[in-house]
Amino acid sequence: MKPKALQKYNKYLLTSNYITIFIMMKHCCILLLMMSALGSFAQQPDTIFLKGLLYSHPELFSGILNHPAQNEIQIMYTRIDRDKDNVPHFTSYSYRLNARHYFYPASTVKLPTAIFAIEKLNELKIKGLSRKSVMITDSAFAGQTKVKIDTSSSTGLPSIENYIKKILLVSDNDAYNRLYEFVGRAEVNQKLKKYHLNNTRIVGRLAIGDAGESTRHTNPIDFYDDGRLVYHKPALYDVLNYPMHLENMLQGKAYLDSSDRLVNKPLDFSEKNVYPLADQQMVLKRLLFPETFPKTQRFNLKQDDYRFVYRYMSTFPTENTKPTYNRPEYFPAYCKFLFYGGDSTAIINPDIRIFNKVGDSYGYDIDNAYIVDFKNKVEFMLSAVVQSNEDGILNDNKYEYATVCLPFLKNLGRVIYQYELNRPKKHLPDLTKFKFTYSKKK
Repeated sequence: MKPKALQKYNKYLLTSNYITIFIMMKHCCILLLMMSALGSFAQQPDTIFLKGLLYSHPELFSGILNHPAQNEIQIMYTRIDRDKDNVPHFTSYSYRLNARHYFYPASTVKLPTAIFAIEKLNELKIKGLSRKSVMITDSAFAGQTKVKIDTSSSTGLPSIENYIKKILLVSDNDAYNRLYEFVGRAEVNQKLKKYHLNNTRIVGRLAIGDAGESTRHTNPIDFYDDGRLVYHKPALYDVLNYPMHLENMLQGKAYLDSSDRLVNKPLDFSEKNVYPLADQQMVLKRLLFPETFPKTQRFNLKQDDYRFVYRYMSTFPTENTKPTYNRPEYFPAYCKFLFYGGDSTAIINPDIRIFNKVGDSYGYDIDNAYIVDFKNKVEFMLSAVVQSNEDGILNDNKYEYATVCLPFLKNLGRVIYQYELNRPKKHLPDLTKFKFTYSKKK
């Protein structure tokens, strides 16, 4: 073959190879996209089962099901089946689950914040710094407050550990605010992204009117071990914004402002915390079943940290001493909405424990729970939100918690529990990991 002809031939071969490679890559991309789409489709929760269950109990749920907005209910139920090695396998079911439809998450944001506080301690790796270290909070910006004592603790001094106890036992607002200040707004939201909680943001303290610039500023804090300063957390400022554009961020027809004056326009939630139900259950699942996640996606908690959180999530407030919570203000079901309805007169089943975090505000009641019956080997995860604000005015403390929201959550928990009690299982679970001896009588 002549040199010019050879050059043309080589050029032809090269071009043909490029075309072949391009076509192969195109087909591979299409295949990967199809596989991804199929995978996403397969991971979507079933939407039929819960609807059928709710409509099969009109005596319990007809009021909400017939409500024009169905009281904004969203439900996510996850069935757990163990294999012969006790490894859990999950099947999820949902009803009206919608991450784009905003609901105010209230105190449910306290659980991930508490987890991130323990993570921060572990990541700092400072000798003498632990959950029990004395934590003295200072102030550095308008509206910030100092904390030097905590009479609820066994030492009379504040600590990460005692704050977490107060959050898990009675959903204490100040305890959450102190952990938010310790972790810092920027780090809280970095952690959310790290764990793929992309529909969530936590951008402020609770119950003190925290808004605007003050949410960005977090206090300086000193930690002591046997009177020795072991760590100084400086005052921090978060420069970032976390915009989210969701439906239902303008709510109601009016609201009462901080001076109890009626403002005749909807309340704007566009700068408030966001924590949708699926993300809530994902946090719970990652916390309770870390072995089912890749190591890089597990919380940075030690075995003792896990045991500590499990114990206080499932402890009734009246079982604990230091912090101590007594009747009549507090009662066993105080923070147990699913199954017990937060009822002060609820009869407690001694075989059932609920590992959960609740929230209630602006007419919303929320519970994110793992419910266990040790005697009958029952376990399941159930997360739900419901709202009732019939007068359309927010901040007036006239919500139908006792007549609509809490009865719904109680009945929902019991109906799912009854279903689980009768559901055949190939392998019964070993629930030893979640069993604790609780100190004080209920």
